Amino acid sequence: MQSVVVTGVSTGIGWGTLKVLNSKGIHIFGSVRKPEDAERLTNEFGNGFTPLIFDVTDEKSVREAADRVSHQISGNNLLGLVNNAGIAIGGPLMHQPIAEFSKQIEVNLIGQLIVTQAFLPLLGTNSALIGKPGRIINISSVGGKIAMPFLGAYNASKFGLEGFSAALRRELMVYGIDVIIIGPGSVVTPIWDKAEQIDFSPYENTKFAIPSKKFMDYALEKARSGYSPEDVGNLIWKALTTEKPKVRYAIVPNHFFDWIVARLLPQRVLDHILAKQFGLGTEK
Repeated sequence: MQSVVVTGVSTGIGWGTLKVLNSKGIHIFGSVRKPEDAERLTNEFGNGFTPLIFDVTDEKSVREAADRVSHQISGNNLLGLVNNAGIAIGGPLMHQPIAEFSKQIEVNLIGQLIVTQAFLPLLGTNSALIGKPGRIINISSVGGKIAMPFLGAYNASKFGLEGFSAALRRELMVYGIDVIIIGPGSVVTPIWDKAEQIDFSPYENTKFAIPSKKFMDYALEKARSGYSPEDVGNLIWKALTTEKPKVRYAIVPNHFFDWIVARLLPQRVLDHILAKQFGLGTEK
């Protein structure tokens, strides 16, 4: 049986990927941070799922998990590694605490390197293992190409992940390991139920109070009409198994306007549109 490691499978895209790959007969080693999530998912997916309890920023626990996977796959390469775990911390960059910004980069970017380094020997860098080299799927975002106000820290992490992925892909050609980016737009996940509880009160006495509220309303509306986690999971399956995968896949609702047009517009024009939409224009 082929095996894939997926980080952050408790909910959302990670859970959708687990569900899809499980239905394809793939064994999933999925990371969670809480034992109760490990138990819940084991009950849901049975013998096709092995939980790995770690935080992607904890290098020691990640390497221990990689050792566990190595023993369980008995000398075979993994089919793939899906770097999905991530967080989104909102706020205007002018006022956002440095600790929040640092945490965003640590989880969404440094954590991806920690996990990748730990599992590379199981993807083809160890010549003693059997099987074709595996593939690395890095979950970026439409926010890895198009920056939005009040998501500056998140955008920085995902823009960074895009560069990280391109460099890694070119380096790992020497081992035959491919690196593929999946860049989703809005996806319907439980994270948006929590987003309504985000506390923007630290910024209520700044010029960003009203614009940030408008942006959050916009983001919630978009998210709840987005793709399902299983839609993204199916695309990940394609990226793992198709003979000649693209280097990047965009799965963005309202693809023409929110992806193609948004990237083709001159940056100053897009600035003007966003300023008008969220009330970010200069006061007269």
